[in-house]
Amino acid sequence: MGGLHMSKRKPPRILSVVRTEYLTPHMLRVTLGGVGLHGFPEAQEGAHVKVLIPEGDLDPAAFVAQIENGQRPVQRTYTIRHHRVETNELDIDFAIHGDGGPASNWAKTALPGDYIGLFGPGPKKMTYLDADWFLLAADMTAIPAAAAALEELPKDAVGTAVFEVTSEDDRQPIAAPRGIDIHWLVHDNPDRPSTQQSDFIRGMRWRPGHPSVFVAGESGVVKELRNHLHKERGIPKEDTYVSAYWKIGLQEDAHQIQKRMAAAA
Repeated sequence: MGGLHMSKRKPPRILSVVRTEYLTPHMLRVTLGGVGLHGFPEAQEGAHVKVLIPEGDLDPAAFVAQIENGQRPVQRTYTIRHHRVETNELDIDFAIHGDGGPASNWAKTALPGDYIGLFGPGPKKMTYLDADWFLLAADMTAIPAAAAALEELPKDAVGTAVFEVTSEDDRQPIAAPRGIDIHWLVHDNPDRPSTQQSDFIRGMRWRPGHPSVFVAGESGVVKELRNHLHKERGIPKEDTYVSAYWKIGLQEDAHQIQKRMAAAA
């Protein structure tokens, strides 16, 4: 009996859709709420959560029971963009591209009152905040995390952010410190490799002092920038957050397996 009890997973929070809104043509904000959000830790903007996608017409109780009994629903990693405790609302922004995966497809069809499971939050990404300057690079999948990090920087922070978006209309307002120069690069087909972020960072003016670095997005871009920043620039790994969020041609499940195998090698 003890072993059976240990196999049960902690139940997820069950959150309800309050509303959805396209921020840009390829970025959809889903605002979540409900009693399941009560007690969610505060000041976690930029931290990641795992969203669990319900399938079919399961009611929330049956969905939770399945998870507690060891069944694994489709699970994807997303970023807390805003959390308004006073109105009990949590915003998660979904990058929308092509046919999409199960999470973005769920977001596109979500209606007020629909539900989703949620584990987390996990740790924040950009933790070295007393740097001399800041460098951020992100594609559409990582802009929510990068934007949240920017908005948490000291007001006198200086630095550069390089954001690669799918169209000119995918630029979005970010409440970054005035000393952060934000550059928007357009790459209209994310399924094809791009060197724009790497080219920009290799060619940009390098500020004096010690930077804090945030790099996230497609695996090939991240690998190139990791090599440049750590090996060529000599930036200490502990001063950087560098993470591949996805890989061209792979769904997240396969990409996470590939990341774990690479880390273990």
